[in-house]
Amino acid sequence: MNKIGIFFGTETGTTRLIAKKIHARLGDELAAKPVNVNRIEPADLLAYDALILGSPSYGVGQIPGHAAGCLESNWAEFLAKMPGGTPLAGKRVALFGLGAQERYTERFASSLRKLHDVLLGYGAEIVGDWSTEGYTFEHSASVIDGRFVGLVLDQRTQGMHTDARLDAWVAQVRPLLVEKIEQAA
Repeated sequence: MNKIGIFFGTETGTTRLIAKKIHARLGDELAAKPVNVNRIEPADLLAYDALILGSPSYGVGQIPGHAAGCLESNWAEFLAKMPGGTPLAGKRVALFGLGAQERYTERFASSLRKLHDVLLGYGAEIVGDWSTEGYTFEHSASVIDGRFVGLVLDQRTQGMHTDARLDAWVAQVRPLLVEKIEQAA
């Protein structure tokens, strides 16, 4: 596809809201409308060469899904339908995740790392890491070499920073995702 695909898993609707904010920043010309992964099949996601994928944090650093306590299907159920091998080889993926740094300070946004690792195993090229500066938490599995594996947002205690963080992150990943679309064209 010649657009950026935006897909998300959500339980409370917050990840959906952030996906819509990202879409608004990219515009209809560049990005497809965000879609919940519980409404698609893998072929729908695999049709895109450039992707933005969003995840809530659920369970104890688990990929969100029924086993992690989600009431609706989420990333775990979607990933169970993915074909074997490296179906994301040649795809460029930017990740964003939500978490609550004060409530879950010992595992802040750790679900994002699990999704990151699965996607790497599927052959994805992950872009869009994010600074841990300005956050307060004890531990996050989503930190590699001092940076989050993607944009991390805390709507509960730092919602006032969301728009600025989205603006900066979208400015960072947009050229990388557009480059991939242009390469694939």
